[in-house]
Amino acid sequence: MNIINDLFKDVYRPVKVIAVYQSQLDQSFYTESLDMDDTGQMINPHPLSLTEANLLADTLNTSDELRQDFLISKGLLPENILFINSTKDGNVIWYTPEMQVDLLFKPELTIADGRANIPALVWKASKNSLSVYALSCNERPGLETKLFYAPFFNIYTDGRVCMGNVKINIDPKCSLEDFVEKWQGYFFASTFSHLLGSGSPVKGNIIELWQKLVGSKRKFPLKQLKSTSKTLKSIIR
Repeated sequence: MNIINDLFKDVYRPVKVIAVYQSQLDQSFYTESLDMDDTGQMINPHPLSLTEANLLADTLNTSDELRQDFLISKGLLPENILFINSTKDGNVIWYTPEMQVDLLFKPELTIADGRANIPALVWKASKNSLSVYALSCNERPGLETKLFYAPFFNIYTDGRVCMGNVKINIDPKCSLEDFVEKWQGYFFASTFSHLLGSGSPVKGNIIELWQKLVGSKRKFPLKQLKSTSKTLKSIIR
């Protein structure tokens, strides 16, 4: 109750006005700052100074909606991170080496759920979308590294993943490490159900491929990956 009373007692008075002017000739802008006296009159018009601009930026950045805490690392950058755009609507590109994971399949595919070896992958994710590609070698990719179609169901030919009914919940202040972990968790927790596009993302029969791999210790046959027209450089933006 005391906090509410204090809010009503607090009085904010205008002390400065920021005016933005736009040229009618070349669409350029000019920003002016005006002080306000005790009577509420605008005085001392002058170009917005660097100090005033920084103060305005700091003031705006205290807002939860405008804070740029998205994709900030908890420490040193993980070695598998390839690219970060940490703006409010940014994205991350990372890779994972060959590994064994648990996979889920719709019964109609006649593939048992279970663990299987998968190739190295390149991931690109924003707050609400995910794209996945495969690598033909088990090492950190460079800018000119060719990308291959990810050998899974539920993926469009451009790499975008259809997450189906998986509920995506990425916090606006999500750390880099948690962001990567969440997206990988969402992907492998989803049930693979169907192909998207006109053909198979692998050479040969994709159903037979996973029937052989799931529950075995066989390495993923990299020779069955299909090449895309993309390189790592082409998906950085």
